[in-house]
Parts: sequence; structure tokens; C-alpha cells
Amino acid sequence: MRTADAIVVGGGPAGSTCAWKLREAGLQVLVLDRATFPRVKLCAGWVTPKVLRDLELDPGDYPYSFMTFDALRLHLKFLSVSSKARQHSIRRYEFDEFLLRRAGAEVVGHKVKTVRENHGDYVIDDAFRCRYLVGAAGTACPVYRSLFQDSNPRSSSLQIATLEQEFAYDWRDPTCHLWFFDDGLPGYAWYVPKANAFVNIGLGGIADRLKARGGHLRDYWRLFTAKLEKRGLVRYGDYRPTGYSYYLRGDVDRVGNGNAYLVGDAAGLATRDMGEGIGPAVESGLRAARSIVDGVPYSLAGIDRFSELLGATTVRERVRRWMLQ
Repeated sequence: MRTADAIVVGGGPAGSTCAWKLREAGLQVLVLDRATFPRVKLCAGWVTPKVLRDLELDPGDYPYSFMTFDALRLHLKFLSVSSKARQHSIRRYEFDEFLLRRAGAEVVGHKVKTVRENHGDYVIDDAFRCRYLVGAAGTACPVYRSLFQDSNPRSSSLQIATLEQEFAYDWRDPTCHLWFFDDGLPGYAWYVPKANAFVNIGLGGIADRLKARGGHLRDYWRLFTAKLEKRGLVRYGDYRPTGYSYYLRGDVDRVGNGNAYLVGDAAGLATRDMGEGIGPAVESGLRAARSIVDGVPYSLAGIDRFSELLGATTVRERVRRWMLQ
């Protein structure tokens, strides 16, 4: 049986950030992930200046695709405004692999099935043992399922369903566009150009509201891609969108259980207005590591429920009020 001081289940931004700080403190760390990195990870790929500060990352030191926006173009019915809020786009395929490699922890390809406590330690699939356990494997995280689900159930009213696709494309418009509530979609759609001739397009909405309206994301997808073509933003003949689901930040009150911790999407920390996950993931990973190393309580207090992406605009406030209804 492999043993380590700490095991992090999931090698995305939350898990790699936590592993990075644990390794810096001298702990022996294993990262378990069923995927081989670099791996395909669909994501609009927004990174705010705060995320870069938290990661102690200078854009000049990042060797992969990186594009900066000083403003976003927001569309709400007949209103179209520019929102000044600096942010960046990255490709998760590159970004996640970079962070995981930088963490310096040993990465083991393993799909976790069972987690149990044993005399103060945690045993995973009778193959791994640790004193500290961090669940960072996203919405379907087995650490959440085994140790937290009964005491911290998720609210279906905060579940987001999405469709998106990222592909090589010689885009002409370098602006990031967001459309809110188009065609009755209970959410928003996006066009995010990325460096080195890639683009990410997608849409998402609250699953309960989609179901109540009898809507299907693929119907909205067809309308959305037609809009992109009409505007001359994307003309593409091979759409193969992929769907996935995650949870917005709710009244999360239990993300620590003994020496086990939940971070990122495993705890349901995406922002309430924009569904932004990278910022809360990184910050929660740092806090979990600090709790393990320094013995301070692990708390989400102060991790913003709302995103920096929209800036200080009237549209942002309208979006926030709608998401909280």
C-alpha cells in the first residue's frame, strides 16, 4: 500500500494549487487523477488578475496560450455595453498541466472508487493511505461522495447544465462577448477568443429552470451558433458540443471533516453570477493547504460568491439579482 502525508484526489487548479503549497511546506504528497495530463478540459478559461496573484504567476513566465481582455462586451436583449474588467483567457488543456507540473507532487493515474477512514488515516481503494485527504475531483468527486454527501447535500436549484466546444479557429474579433437570457435561456452564452487561433463557445443555464420550461440545451445551441454565424463571429461546420454539470456557490457550511477537505467544484464553489470556477478553486486550494500546514481552521469565509469578471456595471447587478431569485 502506498502511503503519503497527504493525498489530493484531482489534479485540476484546486488540487494542483493545494499540492503545490503542501509540497513547499515539505509534505510528501500524491495526486491521484484518472486522466493523463495534459487532458482535454472544456472551460471558457477565464483567469482574473486575482487568480494570477494567488498563484504567484507572472504572465511573462507562463509559456502557453494567454490572452488579455481589458473589457467584455455584454449583451442583454437590445442592450449592448462594454464592461471594463481586466481578465485573461487560457486553454485549460495547457493551464492545468502547467500548474500540476509546477506543483512538483507525484501524480498517479488512478480512478478512485472507495474512501474510508481507518484509525485516523484515510484509505483509498485499499491501495493508498494518508493522514490528510483533499477532494478536488470536481462535481463527481469520490471524496465528497464518501465523506460529505450525507452531511452536505447539494441543492438542485444551484445546478448548472452547460454545452460548449473549443476548437482551432482563425477568429477575427478579439473581443470576449457574453449574451444573457437570449431566446429565454435561463443563463448566458459566450464567445471567448484565445491565443494561437483557438476559440471557446458555449452556453449554460440553471438545470431546474431549463426543465421547468421544457427547454433543451441543444435547441439553444442551434440558435446560438446561428447567431454567431449571422454576426460573422464564427462560421464552422463541425460543431460537436460536450455537456457537463456543476454547482454554484450555495450555503456551504461543511467543507472539512476531520483531516479531509473539499476544494473547488467538489465543494460547489462556482460564483453565483457567472459560474466562474477557477478563482474559487485556487483560493480554496490555498486555504486547505494552509489549514493542513498551520493548523488554522478551514473556512470559505471571504471567498467571494460573485465574480470579478463583469466589473462594476448595471448589467452585472441585473445578472446578480436574477441569479439570486
